[in-house]
Amino acid sequence: MIDVKNKRVLVVGLGKSGLAAARFLKQQGAKVTVSDARPATVIAELPTLLDEGISVEAGSHGLLTFRRQDLIVVSPGVPADVPELKQVRAMGMRIIGEMELGAAFLQGEIVAITGSNGKTTTTTLVGEILKASGRPVLVGGNIGTPVTEMVAESIRLSGQNSQEADPSAAPQDDKFKEVWSVLEVSSFQLETVEAFKPRIALVLNITPDHLDRHGSFETYRAAKARITEFQTADDFLVLNAEDVNAQLVAAKTKAQIYWFSAKRQIKQGAFVHGESILFTAREGGKPEPVMPVAEIPLAGAHNVENVLAAVCAARLAGVDAETIRAAVRAFKAVEHRLEFVRELGGVKYYNDSKATNVDATVKAVESFAGGIHLILGGKDKDSNYAVMGPLLRERVKTVITIGSAAEKIERELAGVAKIEAAETMQRAVALAHERAGAGDTVLLAPACASFDQFENYEHRGRVFKELVMALR
Repeated sequence: MIDVKNKRVLVVGLGKSGLAAARFLKQQGAKVTVSDARPATVIAELPTLLDEGISVEAGSHGLLTFRRQDLIVVSPGVPADVPELKQVRAMGMRIIGEMELGAAFLQGEIVAITGSNGKTTTTTLVGEILKASGRPVLVGGNIGTPVTEMVAESIRLSGQNSQEADPSAAPQDDKFKEVWSVLEVSSFQLETVEAFKPRIALVLNITPDHLDRHGSFETYRAAKARITEFQTADDFLVLNAEDVNAQLVAAKTKAQIYWFSAKRQIKQGAFVHGESILFTAREGGKPEPVMPVAEIPLAGAHNVENVLAAVCAARLAGVDAETIRAAVRAFKAVEHRLEFVRELGGVKYYNDSKATNVDATVKAVESFAGGIHLILGGKDKDSNYAVMGPLLRERVKTVITIGSAAEKIERELAGVAKIEAAETMQRAVALAHERAGAGDTVLLAPACASFDQFENYEHRGRVFKELVMALR
């Protein structure tokens, strides 16, 4: 627990996580102030926060406000190098993130999942598998529900399990009583951990992303590795055996390491052998069959890896293979992740708005044999688009660019495929509709952030789907 009662606590950034943290801290008895660089006129929640007894500083960050606190809680969207944060950090001020705050109060066990790509699908899938096993499960973090909003329900479920159990019932394995919180964890959240200790941690992959925020790939990779920093020998770390940068995390952990691979047999972990997924519980143990690869309902080789990672997490949590198989078979693709939208005139339309970096776009394109009309663009994250050249030359008929990164994309992919500048999503969908013929695929996989034209990647995906559904 983190003692915040009667303490002066500042929450920096009033995004979804910041709002959740401010309200949680108030409930815990803290004297809460929030600071946001946006003007007060655009902060819709300001009157409500004031009514709740939370002080609000808007329009800029005041150094004096920062210096007066006992604790500072930073929203993940706020860079660590904000001048006021740098100054009070140098003074020894305690600064943590919303996830760190919430995780300290969560009841039960934590499964934490990070990676450049596949986090949301894998997090959601692990949650569904654990639910199918009968465990009380919460899912959130970087997706859906902020961690501080999960605390009350974790306490309720924990109390319910201990207080409402039927004393005449047969004894039940402790793992079925324990609340499990499955968290998607971003590099932004991991920057500020100081004691975060998941029972099971997963690193799916590490490829260049958010370089505009972290400054270098090495810094970004180091942030990802912090998911295991406070694990012990009683905990588990699941790593991608085919991702060099994920492999490097192995040297930084005290946890028991399990691997997953779609290409070779693994001594301890999950792997594909022939047409089946197998799991080996311990080195030297006998591999057990889990399910046929053909039963995975998600498109793309990358989703085979996501399922392998989920198999590891679920088996380590004590879920049997048959339950895992049934839950995977019933799983539906997560919205905005290679999501089928519709077929019109023999053309299939897919929404992969969550492909916010180059590697995610590569995985999306690799999911189709060819005939792709690819919508790229948005807010650049200091990415190298040229690395996609050989793949796009092989499988893409038309690249249609949107957003502020369009000029850079067009320059780095010149000569790879026919490139058309659309500027807006509306024009991009119209162009794709005009260019695509029967048997082709229109794919939104932007390789960029969305914040130049949209609120977030969900907003971008919804707009794309609305435009596609309006086509005639």
